[in-house]
Amino acid sequence: MRLRLLESAARLLAAEGPSGLSTRKVAAEAGTSTMALYSQFGSMPDLVKAVVDEGFVRLEQAFAQVPQTDDPIADLGGIFDAYITNARKNPELYVVMFGSASLGGYRGTGEEILHTGRYTFDYIVNAAERAIEAGRLDKKPPVAVAAQIWTTLHGYTVLELAGYYTPPSAGVRNVLQPMMRNLIIGLGDKAPDADTSSQTWFSS
Repeated sequence: MRLRLLESAARLLAAEGPSGLSTRKVAAEAGTSTMALYSQFGSMPDLVKAVVDEGFVRLEQAFAQVPQTDDPIADLGGIFDAYITNARKNPELYVVMFGSASLGGYRGTGEEILHTGRYTFDYIVNAAERAIEAGRLDKKPPVAVAAQIWTTLHGYTVLELAGYYTPPSAGVRNVLQPMMRNLIIGLGDKAPDADTSSQTWFSS
């Protein structure tokens, strides 16, 4: 029943957007009662948290599929690609994962979001650390480097999902790819090396 309710909430989210989520609609979509929903999740905020958790689970699954090679900068590109691809597949989930939109009138706080999704950020931290240890990026704290990468990537993703880059492939070619290349160079990589490694980025 719990999974059925979560899947129903995800379908409603896709069909009607964040504002369309309510206990009544979720229960009806799942073919059950609001009482059953409350018995599984306790409250609407608890259901919202479970939906957000599902968004981060999907992001982690995308990150976990990125292979590691002997080129850590190329591998960072795999993280970039997995991030934007996951957001495109789950746009409604993406906008609520980071508190950009409320679900059924409920919005998570920054502290809640930090604790909920931190384990996915660790994938970016680990990828940055590999690049630092390989001498491709300057010796800076990996968390700080990863935060710059994530902030840049997240900003582009929000704008693409909002329709500012149409078609998305043009946005990647003209904005995201060169922006991430420039960031990597700014973080310490040599331009020729960055150019070589970035040839594999966003190739899926």
